[in-house]
Amino acid sequence: MTADDRLAALVDALAGEPGVAPPQPGRRRFGSTALTVDGSVFAMAVGGALVLKLPRERVAALVAAGAGSPFANGSGRPMREWVALGSDDALDLALAREALAFVGGR
Repeated sequence: MTADDRLAALVDALAGEPGVAPPQPGRRRFGSTALTVDGSVFAMAVGGALVLKLPRERVAALVAAGAGSPFANGSGRPMREWVALGSDDALDLALAREALAFVGGR
């Protein structure tokens, strides 16, 4: 399954959650192809990977477990609260719910 397919599955699964909005493809800015909560990005498909925003400790644990890799911005600098998930989609929904709670609780 592609990253876009994985994101589409999350959009379907989380569409009814309070404050959650699907991607806005017509917009030209960071997160234009992202799932948001109250206007803040928590899941997106970038460069062929599903990327989630989670607490830095959780990102470090996922990277250490081999479930993902650090996500880097356009200049190549790793972003500590973002993880690019590996190819196994079994944890996508559970991790996306964690990301939703993390970003939505800010």
